[in-house]
Amino acid sequence: MEMKGCRLLVVDDEALIRSSLREIFEYEGCVVEEAADGKKALALLQKNAYSAVFCDIKMPGMDGMELLEKAFALQDIPFIMVSGHGDIETAVDCIKKGAFDFIEKPLDLNRILVALKNALDKENLVAKTRHLQKQVDARYRIVGSSGTFGQALDMADKVAPTDARVLITGENGTGKELIARRIHQKSRVGNGAFVEVNCAAIPSELIESELFGHEKGSFTSAVKQRKGSFEQAQDGTLFLDEIGDMSLAAQAKVLRALQERNIMRVGGEKPISVNARVIAATNKDLQAEIAAGRFREDLYHRLSVIVIKVPPLREHSSDIPELVSFFMEQLSSSMGRTAPALSADALQYLSVQPWKGNIRQLRNLIERLLILCPGTITKQEIEKYL
Repeated sequence: MEMKGCRLLVVDDEALIRSSLREIFEYEGCVVEEAADGKKALALLQKNAYSAVFCDIKMPGMDGMELLEKAFALQDIPFIMVSGHGDIETAVDCIKKGAFDFIEKPLDLNRILVALKNALDKENLVAKTRHLQKQVDARYRIVGSSGTFGQALDMADKVAPTDARVLITGENGTGKELIARRIHQKSRVGNGAFVEVNCAAIPSELIESELFGHEKGSFTSAVKQRKGSFEQAQDGTLFLDEIGDMSLAAQAKVLRALQERNIMRVGGEKPISVNARVIAATNKDLQAEIAAGRFREDLYHRLSVIVIKVPPLREHSSDIPELVSFFMEQLSSSMGRTAPALSADALQYLSVQPWKGNIRQLRNLIERLLILCPGTITKQEIEKYL
């Protein structure tokens, strides 16, 4: 991150130190404010936002350590602590209390600029991470809560804080993955990884390697060791999507992993302990699959401590206006456009459609309309492009 234009606060009871730091930072294009003691600095921090603070430790009245603690209650800001009585114990104490860096006097120009650059880079990275997290949150946001769909959300919220395994059923496009992510985010392992495996998309001969990993040389293309999805989801959530399409051989190995809480990599010799919460989903009737001999009944009972049925969109059509509004705003924003108007008869027409592809079909239609219809979206245009 460039230093130019950054707003800095220099806190030191020595006027010469303050003026020296001001001179250095203003030469780099920064905007600099000064405070001769902790009390004045705290007043400035209550009124203004700063990119970083350079703060002396030993000051009369409120010292730098006390200011550091009080400042963090106001805003998350990089503090670079400065001291003429530096020792390892003081430096460690500063870092423990949240300081970004610690510099000893006499001050070295290069050391000061490197510390500032690193602090700004960190803040820039944090800001980007927050922005990306907002985008991810928007992508997986659940819209609507009426009828049986609201009941499915309530059940998801009740089971989320527990360790119970969950089986999510429902037609394609109903939002099963969103429900799984909601359970993960509200669970005790919500800060851990959410690892998704689409069991229908992976060939049966590769599913074992995908789930359990493999050792180098265990088969022709195994040029290096690879961790499987169970290990990647350690202390997080493993989402087995379309579990009904998994081969019987793979089902047996998943059942063993769930029973024993350990796995064996392909070509491996030692069991590996795994601790991942497992959520499964399917669009198939697993009871019918069990009767047909295509799904193991014992695995079904392992996975289905709680069963959440996500209803098709036609069963909670009162959510359609909210869904349409959400998709219009989200997709228009991604296209760099203002969301167009939708006529009343168009919205009414959307609300009575069967939506065999469910929410996914509705989203695709909205995207199609935004691309092909320049003005107000009418019923006639929906009939044309549905």
